[in-house]
Amino acid sequence: MTGERCEVVYVRVDGEGLLVAPKGATLRDVLRDGDCSPYTRLTERVNCGGRGLCGTCGVRIDEGPDATHWHDGLAERWGYPRLSCQVRLTEDARVRLPEKVVWGRRE
Repeated sequence: MTGERCEVVYVRVDGEGLLVAPKGATLRDVLRDGDCSPYTRLTERVNCGGRGLCGTCGVRIDEGPDATHWHDGLAERWGYPRLSCQVRLTEDARVRLPEKVVWGRRE
């Protein structure tokens, strides 16, 4: 060990759960590992694997990293959720998992 300290960020999900993640991790992976998947029953199996192509991992970010992905500009302009697979956690975040009517329910 080189004596480097692992930096972490905290992610508050839907005002309840608190996840701890290594700084620089993708929000999608952190949510899935923390049992707070951004997917529904259907999209858990049918998605693009985190490549930013399908839009099924969308979340609302109330506080957190700045928007940098091309989709974020559309999300901001039209009120879409941001793609959790394209969000790198560089700071603490507060996110909400929106209900996804088109893709089915979470339960």
